[in-house]
Amino acid sequence: MTVPDRDLVIVVDDDEDIARFIQVNLEMDGFAVIVASDGAEALGLIVEYRPDLAVVDLMMPGMDGLDLTRRIRANPATSALPVIMLTAKGLSVDKVVGLTAGADDYLVKPFDTTELVARIRSTLRRTKEFRESSPLTGLPGNNRILQEITYRSARLEPFAVGHVDIDRFKTVNDVYGFARGDEFIAALASCLQDAAVVAGAPPAFIGHVGGDDFVIVCTPDQVRPLTSYAVNAFERGADALSDPRDAERGYLEVTDRKGVVQRSALVTVSIGVALSTSRHFQDPREVIAAATEMKSVAKSQPGSYVAIDRRGDHIPEPREGD
Repeated sequence: MTVPDRDLVIVVDDDEDIARFIQVNLEMDGFAVIVASDGAEALGLIVEYRPDLAVVDLMMPGMDGLDLTRRIRANPATSALPVIMLTAKGLSVDKVVGLTAGADDYLVKPFDTTELVARIRSTLRRTKEFRESSPLTGLPGNNRILQEITYRSARLEPFAVGHVDIDRFKTVNDVYGFARGDEFIAALASCLQDAAVVAGAPPAFIGHVGGDDFVIVCTPDQVRPLTSYAVNAFERGADALSDPRDAERGYLEVTDRKGVVQRSALVTVSIGVALSTSRHFQDPREVIAAATEMKSVAKSQPGSYVAIDRRGDHIPEPREGD
């Protein structure tokens, strides 16, 4: 069986007529569908075809929907599969039992196929966004970042992309350990999210590339208030996360491989910004590359710094207050 390049849904129901009815309607809405008549058959198909979502009837002979869902969740290879439970029962206790077993959503028979399709799309969207999110910050990852830049570009309105990272972050990990390093990353994520609110409408987008690298997508007018707020807030937060002695004296002491103690400045943040008005970008990756280039310019400056690419002249601009 060849599965088309569409979201694949497995429908599990012992009632052949209902299963066929659901299959036809989902295929009309653009989904690829496979059908199983019981839990055991479903498990085999799920392992073989790796569907994107399962629509599972609660009441089935042998392995019912609850047991099937528990087995899906217990297998690491299938545990992330989203499940929508179908049942003829409408009691609240049955909903609770289904959700407790691991179902992501619940629909009572008889149901409107339009609602089923809407719930499937909603569940798939939430699942995909969750998979693309950073487990540390909860922020969208690389695919969602590229989608946001593509979307802004398609609107033919000016936009800005910023590449943000923490200066001397490796030193933090070396001196304080990785757990404390994660706290610095989480602090920067929080500062950027707060800054997006301060910058106002339209909502700025904040993504997490990985490690201590973040991406901002906003309007050109939002760059200055957003980055200024984020930089100042992060510097305060970084001081609070540093050991009091280090924060007071303004540097960290790092012992190199030869046993020599070296001084390292406390962490700051560098931000490189590319503007859609500065040049014509063919691909969202080109915008990020330009922002990364400007981040290198920012890192060449002392302290926290924001470098903005203005129409290709590559003139760095300090944050407000510098």
